[in-house]
Amino acid sequence: MDSVRGDWLSAQEVGVNGSRIVGFCGNSWRPARSRVLVEAVAADLLTHHALKTDILDLVDAGQGIAAFTRNGLDDRARDLVEAIEHADGLVIGCPVFQGSYPGLFKHVFDLIKPGVLRNRPVLLTAVGGGLRHSLVVEHQLRPLFGFFEACTVSTAIYASSDELASGGPLAPMIAARLANAVEQFAALVGDRRANAA
Repeated sequence: MDSVRGDWLSAQEVGVNGSRIVGFCGNSWRPARSRVLVEAVAADLLTHHALKTDILDLVDAGQGIAAFTRNGLDDRARDLVEAIEHADGLVIGCPVFQGSYPGLFKHVFDLIKPGVLRNRPVLLTAVGGGLRHSLVVEHQLRPLFGFFEACTVSTAIYASSDELASGGPLAPMIAARLANAVEQFAALVGDRRANAA
């Protein structure tokens, strides 16, 4: 992606159903398996709820995201942080390494203003090397967004790398969880839009 800002501004102008949904994948390379689940969520949101999702990867921010403070961010990194802050709903795709989220993924949220995600619908997905990493969703991601007072949907989606390796359709159990999570997320986005009207 040449410019996060260009894509984000066009998303603001179009705004399907008046909502800006951002998918943020915490991967620093492409292609990445953590993006597979976010893309599947985005497809389901569009097909069943007419909600368009703009998907951004950590790699879109470039090396500037490693700045120690928000003031030190370059334009690309600042655009990514602001896209997250201004979204009406977030779909998070988190790779899991050594039993936790990557440091740069967490660093992005260290740069987010504490109150800006309050009551924001958030759908959590994560991909790790095996089942032993699955608790990262409940023990790390959900508390992270709890700090921001965001509204994480009750159903989260975790998949192991092997389950996404083939490039084929999602396993039935994962697909069922995804459909349930999308329903919950779309309902929260609809409630937020109705309350803002």
